[in-house]
Amino acid sequence: MIHSLNMIWNPSEGFDLGFIKLRYYSLMFVVAFGLGWFLMKKIYDREGESVEKLDKLFIYTVLATLVGARLGHVFFYDWDYYKDHLFEIISPVRFSPKFEIVGFSGLASHGAAIAIILVMYYYSKKIVKKPILWILDRIVIPVTSGGVFVRLGNFFNSEIVGHETTSAMGIRFLRDRFSPNEIRQITGINDYNQAYHAVATDPRFAEVLAKVVPKHPTQLYEAFGYVIVFIIIYYMYWKTDARKNLGLIFGVFLVLLWTVRFIVEFVKGSQGGFEDTLGLLSTGQWLSIPFILVGIYLWITAKNRVYTS
Repeated sequence: MIHSLNMIWNPSEGFDLGFIKLRYYSLMFVVAFGLGWFLMKKIYDREGESVEKLDKLFIYTVLATLVGARLGHVFFYDWDYYKDHLFEIISPVRFSPKFEIVGFSGLASHGAAIAIILVMYYYSKKIVKKPILWILDRIVIPVTSGGVFVRLGNFFNSEIVGHETTSAMGIRFLRDRFSPNEIRQITGINDYNQAYHAVATDPRFAEVLAKVVPKHPTQLYEAFGYVIVFIIIYYMYWKTDARKNLGLIFGVFLVLLWTVRFIVEFVKGSQGGFEDTLGLLSTGQWLSIPFILVGIYLWITAKNRVYTS
């Protein structure tokens, strides 16, 4: 039975400016990186570091996030497909079975995290010339805030949704239930955005709408969890001496953020990967465990790494 409070989620794809459509998902990435630059500017001002170093940090972080997230999806979640379609790893178009523009739909946060850590090692040695834990303790503040907006982007895209639920928390994701091609065929309306709108509002399609069952809005669950993590590490940096113990803020970040991810995975729909092979846990949970363990180690041992320079 569908709860009367379950919202039907069918947002537009973005703002149509005439000459270009600004999609919400892309906008959320712009907001994430823009806010990240602002937060790091405040931190670098406090630390006496130059804007030139900040600009290089921004470029490295953007590239690491996008490349790492893409490769993370390819290798962690969908290697069975991409091993036979290597060109599609770097191509936004698909030539088989027919030519179509598919973009880069697969991005994985675990891959982004690994790439950022690797790039920060180079940045810490060659650019800022400080211990890698110094930069990691600071960059996780904008990274966490960025994670909030990325998950909001997923919500607007009706992707990474959870399991079916009968609770009032459930949301009926219309675009998750029916693909654009399916909704065209069902309604006979060629414009799929108009077709989705018709199903959501036109009584003639009530039976079709009834097939859209409520699911957990796991994107919002994660976004809320990341807000809490952001508040904690932001407070640690600005209001305590935690920044003087190398790895403390980074360790707390690893434990809290990936614990949020681990917990939410219990109600999240399968994203594929190797969970069928290992069983018991999802791919996202298996990938989160190493981050949590490293975080616990850094958290516990941070008192032995006092940075005085």
